[in-house]
Amino acid sequence: MPSRSAGNLTQDWEPVVLSRRKPRAVDLKDPKAVNQAIRAGAFVEAVKKFEAGTNKKAVGPAVYARKLDETTEPAALERVGAEVRHTIQRARLAKKMSQAELAKLINERAQVVGDYESGRAVPNQAVLAKLEKVLDVKLRGKLK
Repeated sequence: MPSRSAGNLTQDWEPVVLSRRKPRAVDLKDPKAVNQAIRAGAFVEAVKKFEAGTNKKAVGPAVYARKLDETTEPAALERVGAEVRHTIQRARLAKKMSQAELAKLINERAQVVGDYESGRAVPNQAVLAKLEKVLDVKLRGKLK
């Protein structure tokens, strides 16, 4: 058997407690726990979180930029006028064309012609020029 030395044998161990858990945030916010920490002399900081727990959207610079743009420029774009719409429809029907056929002749989609005839389109001078050429009508400038 091995022999032991006859020196001083001491233990330098600290006890380990396994039952303690880390305090949760809810427990730390409890008024009793806050008061107890203040009485014990611990540093307690109260931070107000702005609009915490609400569904409000943060107002950012994008909202202000949009308002600024609306004041300097018109918010809605100008659409095709009623006179132009009716002129396109009458000329197309006089030539006995469908919207799809007219669109094919001006190298645009049928939806573009439909938008012009319904008044949803923003006038594009190039498209109006193509329509004038194919339909033989005047769409730009003053209509008579």
